[in-house]
Amino acid sequence: MPVIPPTNGEYVCHGVTWATGDPRLLLAPAPGGALVYSEIMKQQLGFATGTGRWCTGRYPFSDTVRVEAVACPNRAEAEQSDQCGRCFRQDEFRSAHRIHQGGAVSEALRQYMDQPHRLYLATFAEGTTKVGTAAEPRKQSRLDEQGAIVATYLTISPNGEAVRHLEEAITARLKIPQSVRAATKLKALATQIDLSAVTTTHEQHVTRAAGELTAMDVPVSLEKWTPPTEGALLRAPGATRMLYPHDLREGEHGFTVLSCVGTQVLARLPASDIDYVLDLGALKGRRITFGNFTSAAEAFQDSLF
Repeated sequence: MPVIPPTNGEYVCHGVTWATGDPRLLLAPAPGGALVYSEIMKQQLGFATGTGRWCTGRYPFSDTVRVEAVACPNRAEAEQSDQCGRCFRQDEFRSAHRIHQGGAVSEALRQYMDQPHRLYLATFAEGTTKVGTAAEPRKQSRLDEQGAIVATYLTISPNGEAVRHLEEAITARLKIPQSVRAATKLKALATQIDLSAVTTTHEQHVTRAAGELTAMDVPVSLEKWTPPTEGALLRAPGATRMLYPHDLREGEHGFTVLSCVGTQVLARLPASDIDYVLDLGALKGRRITFGNFTSAAEAFQDSLF
């Protein structure tokens, strides 16, 4: 997949991807063509966001153990969630999270789900913990994109169907959710993180989950997730930062990315010594034009008082 400079043309933004081992914007050139990605770390990003929501393509299988993002060929408006009707119907991966509920699945999806999967717990800045799953090839990148502070792999399941039954069991028995809202993650990262409290909460949940797995005769294999270095500044306890006061889904913006946790970034404006937290995930499905754009100053002045 080609790399582009973040100052070149109009794109449909597919959001932030960690598939390459570092955070990048996944972009579909608006006129057409294959997906490209743009590095964001230490980059000065200037862009204007257009109106409407646009299809973010689909995920076909590139072989028996990998899925690969493909841009919408028509750059159509979004109809269902983040997709147009055509991409929604052709998306080979969208049934993956319902495979444990039964029903027909494609042979490609069946082969993908037949590989080993991990069950994990991830705890976020405000202390909320979620349970989740990841195919073995996605073991690292799946957690990288979650935006957690700490996380632990609990066990290895033989396939995706088995691991989703375990995920449902942990949710039912321990009332641990399977998702955390992006807005909750973002707001918590704008406060001073109590790393000790987050870690203690996480370890308590891991102990409880390991006990439930043992009671179900599931072998426990605890392994700590290693957070990417790109998130070090955002995860630092005691750091002072503010919420970015603009809506990324409209208007013009300009800042330098200093750190990234999941889709949330720590950013600094030109000629400023204040760090702001914002969620680049808000750009998913939006048309953005890279260029020499800056963020409006008025809201930043108001936010200081």
